[in-house]
Amino acid sequence: MKNLSQKRMKELLKNDRYPRSAKYDPGWVLKGWMGPNVLWLTEWLCEKMELKPGTRVLDMGCGKALSSIFLAKEYGVQVWANDLWISAAENWVRVKEMGTENQVFPVHAEAHDLPYAEGFFDAIVSLDSYQYYGTDELYLPYLIKFLKPAGQIGIVVPGLTKEIEGEPPEHLTKPSGGRSAFWVDECWCFHTAGWWRRHWGKLSVIEDVEADYMPEGVKDWIQYEKACDEAGTLIFPSEAPTLEEDGGRYLALVRVTGRRKE
Repeated sequence: MKNLSQKRMKELLKNDRYPRSAKYDPGWVLKGWMGPNVLWLTEWLCEKMELKPGTRVLDMGCGKALSSIFLAKEYGVQVWANDLWISAAENWVRVKEMGTENQVFPVHAEAHDLPYAEGFFDAIVSLDSYQYYGTDELYLPYLIKFLKPAGQIGIVVPGLTKEIEGEPPEHLTKPSGGRSAFWVDECWCFHTAGWWRRHWGKLSVIEDVEADYMPEGVKDWIQYEKACDEAGTLIFPSEAPTLEEDGGRYLALVRVTGRRKE
């Protein structure tokens, strides 16, 4: 990470739409890069979630556990921070550093082989992860088993404003900003809010399904990408040039929520 002043880091992350996120050390937030700003995604998702102190939450695909720590600190919940690519040992260090070791419990597990008791959680959340394993019609019925009846599930995922039929638009497939093409085969898991509403809503295990778009989501995505680029915390070349060229014509951030049917 580059040696930026605290003032400059705060400037890079200033966004009045996310007052809870603004309380966190900007260096910690910038080092947590794994895509769009996960604290902003979590804060936006929680506008639709009912999280009471002491409730048990599963954070699926938690990455570096920033979302799990945020949930514990902001809402007083207990969080099982589940990830495959980041080790539980690495996340445990972050959890202890943030003083949440009595609330956040890192777990290393694959999304289709979860080690939890059925009906254990009061809520399940997933930030910038669910799209990689949850587009299969069989997945939600599997995952929702771990949720109590009437328990709430909510996700935020990168998505689309319109479904792509045929070839993706050229600006998403051409190399840009010193990196290879934005659009790779994994991006076919991106879908519209309407697609996600139908994908969940047709299943008998869930009710009260809602899906919508993050206002100015691509703009926020660009802001965080540029901030991490200046701070030197990106693992790959910045996606900001492609995101700016798209300008929300195709790309978006989608929120989906629902409840396990009693």
